[in-house]
Amino acid sequence: MKAQLLTAPTPDGPFTILAQDGVVLASGWTAEPGELTGQIHPELRPGDVEAVTDLGPISRAVEAFYAGDPAPAMAVPVLQKSGPFRSHAWDVLRTVAAGAPVTYTEYADLSGKPKAVRAAASACAFNAAALFVPCHRVIRTDGSLGGFRWGLAIKESLLAREAKESLLAREAV
Repeated sequence: MKAQLLTAPTPDGPFTILAQDGVVLASGWTAEPGELTGQIHPELRPGDVEAVTDLGPISRAVEAFYAGDPAPAMAVPVLQKSGPFRSHAWDVLRTVAAGAPVTYTEYADLSGKPKAVRAAASACAFNAAALFVPCHRVIRTDGSLGGFRWGLAIKESLLAREAKESLLAREAV
């Protein structure tokens, strides 16, 4: 079955998405599709890929995120495969509110394994669907950013964008 590949411009640079049947397999801030495919579980890697100019609801979710509404990205279907803890931890990441980052320790606790901080960090590191599974919302206990596959400048930009939108939403209430 063919997968679709889209690279879209964003304020943080080119954002590439590999999707199949409306489900994100991988995404990230790169113009090089090869930087995405290695993160996809071998059983999920598509054989054929076609370049497209629109991915419907997926494209609209990215546009909405950069227009100040991160919620639609959390509704985009994502398919990743790993062991039970990592798969669960990826689902948990989608519940972390924009503008309210958690520490790796808090993330481990939210994932049901408070002592598995390294495993929680590993779930972030092996997350193939950046933005849609918002691993950028996890920071170090001391408040520093920690790591991010797409660079700390992008992580910082994403967090700043979400903090600003969260503040604007709170002020509107």
